[in-house]
Amino acid sequence: MLSLVLAVVAFGFLCVLTVRIGRQSTRDEAHPADVIIVMGAAEYRGHPSPVYKLRLDHAADLYQRGLAPYIMTTGGPGGDPSFTEGGVGRSYLADRGIPPEAIVVEDEGDSTAYSLSAASEILRRMGLHSCIIVSDGYHIFRVKRILQEEGFEVYGSPRAPGDTNVPKEWWQYFRQAVAYGLWRIGFRV
Repeated sequence: MLSLVLAVVAFGFLCVLTVRIGRQSTRDEAHPADVIIVMGAAEYRGHPSPVYKLRLDHAADLYQRGLAPYIMTTGGPGGDPSFTEGGVGRSYLADRGIPPEAIVVEDEGDSTAYSLSAASEILRRMGLHSCIIVSDGYHIFRVKRILQEEGFEVYGSPRAPGDTNVPKEWWQYFRQAVAYGLWRIGFRV
């Protein structure tokens, strides 16, 4: 009986969290900050995936609006021995006219938590305290909480939506709720 009660409470927590993530997913909080952090996504043989390209384009637009002096790209190799998501992001942004000295790369992370841990260390070394997170809307809630836990002031700015349908969006919100819950209890996913 106790396990059933715990399961119902956990499911209720995840449902409430899913709604909060859904609300955050459409909120653009772009605000002047020290750096724009672009969460990595897949790359294909040195080229950003369509999702990653949308994130990078959004970050470049924020940079060109003067909202931060730096853009940080994140993400490790993800199975590709020749390229990293962070490195591909840097190349793509440089090709879009972002000055190379304004691009900071975190290219070790193999998960959101590990990328943000490495990014936090880079931010501390650079003396940066605030950031704008660019990712898919469903991802921003968790990323913001992880960086806030590290002591940073964080604003979310979701990339332009791609082709998604409502059930898929809510499934993504729920998955992020589970990942956030796991992170809160000590699993670094």
